[in-house]
Amino acid sequence: MIILDTRHTVVGKTDTSSNTIKYALAEVMNKPEVLRKVSATFAPGPPLLVPHCPSNTSNAAGYTIPKGALVFVNIWAIHRGPSIWDNPLEFYLERFLDGKWDYSGNNFCYFPFRSGQRICARISMAERMFMYSLASLVHSFEWNLPAGERMDLSEKFGIVLEKKMPLIAIPTPRLSNPSLYE
Repeated sequence: MIILDTRHTVVGKTDTSSNTIKYALAEVMNKPEVLRKVSATFAPGPPLLVPHCPSNTSNAAGYTIPKGALVFVNIWAIHRGPSIWDNPLEFYLERFLDGKWDYSGNNFCYFPFRSGQRICARISMAERMFMYSLASLVHSFEWNLPAGERMDLSEKFGIVLEKKMPLIAIPTPRLSNPSLYE
């Protein structure tokens, strides 16, 4: 039995990769048909962006933002906006398959790696390693919950968005050659 759990961190960027993999694995395990589809053949990051403090009074979307105000951007809500997403609270992997989502920071409806001066410096590593890690886990093992357990996808908000309850999963080797697991 593997318990995938990390403790709350002080800085948002230090735990996002492991949290993203845990969430993705939990979401895939929660939809057996997706797990089967992925086996046969992917955030959450912090709920709020790093606070900003404008140097001048300005207006945004009809709101006056005074100079020196502490401004938080609720990325969690942006990534779940019903005007952008069909069924925004539902895990639906296929919505990303058409390639229309630009996550390099230019699309302000979807920017998991942030944008501007604070864009993730390791975006290329994250996109490759996340997919590789998740694909390796799904390809190499059958994943099940302990008997009688249900998948809990509730969230714990903080600087880093985490699963409220740790992901407890039982991996069973899928590959025929045991030496591949050494």
